[in-house]
Formats: sequence, structure tokens, C-alpha cells
Amino acid sequence: MDNPVEAFGKTATGLSRNPLGIIALFIVLVYGFAALVTAFPGSLQAADRTPLVYFLVVFPVLVLAVFAWLVSQHANKLYGPSDYKDESNFVTVVASLAAASARQSGGAGDGPPIDLDNIRKIAARAHNVAQEAKVSIAQPLRPASPSILWVDDRPPNNAYERKAFEAVGISCTLALSTNEALDILSRTAFSAIISDMGRAEGPREGYVLLDAVRSRGITTPFFIYAGSSAPEHRAEALQKGAQGSTNNPQELFQTVVRAVYG
Repeated sequence: MDNPVEAFGKTATGLSRNPLGIIALFIVLVYGFAALVTAFPGSLQAADRTPLVYFLVVFPVLVLAVFAWLVSQHANKLYGPSDYKDESNFVTVVASLAAASARQSGGAGDGPPIDLDNIRKIAARAHNVAQEAKVSIAQPLRPASPSILWVDDRPPNNAYERKAFEAVGISCTLALSTNEALDILSRTAFSAIISDMGRAEGPREGYVLLDAVRSRGITTPFFIYAGSSAPEHRAEALQKGAQGSTNNPQELFQTVVRAVYG
């Protein structure tokens, strides 16, 4: 049987990995001290015990209020990396998106900052949904796992982005042209489609693919990932039936994961 002190140490280590665990650890410590005091009633005068009794009555109410506030206002901060099946998942997502942002800015380091809270919330949501569906994350993907058809004649340009998706259980199938993409879509269903805009086939080939996909009755969420994020380009993409258009890797990750996992 484990030493009680060692057992408590192991429990404390496990609880300290995220905010909710820290609250639970604090509750255990407070009531542990209270139990020691009340176990030896002679150690305190009656007048000294009264504040302790009030504290033990009020403290649970305060903890409940803090817990409700955290869940309603800061749910995205309740997860720690160890809450994922593999702690490297969250790190991989952040590192991949940071690398993609740096590439977008030409390596100058002035790309958009990583929104850690939002990325953590999205990755945690993906993890939870995948767990419910019995999908293994950061493990060899099953055929039934969520998947993306990524159409781009220069796949190395989005290698980091694909790595971020794969870290949350979304596999990527590559197509280099519109015809290849349509051939794949005729045989395989996907959770989402991502396309660049200009390819060797033409400067607006992303829209050519989008029109062809929609004309075939395929309603799979479609996202344009191109070199522009101008409002007029976003509006045109939505008008043509896409679900989004951006040049920001973080925005792409967030919108696609939400579309895939809900």
C-alpha cells in the first residue's frame, strides 16, 4: 500500500495540471486543515471555532460561484496540454500554425500572433468530439476519420497547415489540379475541401473548382486559401457558395475545424 504522503503527492500532481484541478486541490487542502482542527476541539476556544464554522459553510458557495464563472466566461482556459490524449497535439498545432504564419510573412517574424486561448479551445473541442466518435488522435487514422481534400499545385506551401489539422485527427488528401480533385470527389466523400485560387490551369481556378463541385450537387464545406484576405474576395467567395476565404493559417484552421467537428 502506498504511503499516504506519497499518494497525496501523486494526486496533487495530477490535479495541478489544469485550473479546475487546482481548485479541487485547494478545496482538499482547506478541508484537510479544517478536519485537523475540528478533530482536536480542545485546541480552539469556542469563540475561535465560530469563524471556522462560518468559513466551512461559506467556502463551498464561493467555490461554486467561481466554478460557474470560469465555465461560463473562460471555458477555453480550463484545459491544459495534458488534457489531450497526447500532450504533443496542442504543441504541434501551435508550432505548425506559428511556422505557417512566419512563412506567410516571409520569415520576418511579423506574422499574426497565435491566439493561444482560441486555438486551445478549438483543439480541445476537436479532441472531445473525436473521443466521442472513437476516433484516435495523433495515431494512425482510421478510414472513417474526418478528412480534407486539399487542392493546390504547390503542396509544400501548406505543409505546416496540414500538420496542424492532422494533429487534431483530420487527415488530408492532396490534389494538384481541378480535374484530379473532381476525380477524387467522384469516388470519395470528404469533411471539407480547401483550394488555392490561382494554379497553372488559370488565375481563378479555385472558383472553377467550386462551381464544378456545386454543379455536381456536392455540398461539402468549401474554403478558399489564397494570397488575399480582402473583404471583396471574401464576399465573392461566399456569393459563389464557399464557406470562407482567407490567407491567414490560423483563421483557416479555426473555420475548417469548426466545420468538421461542429
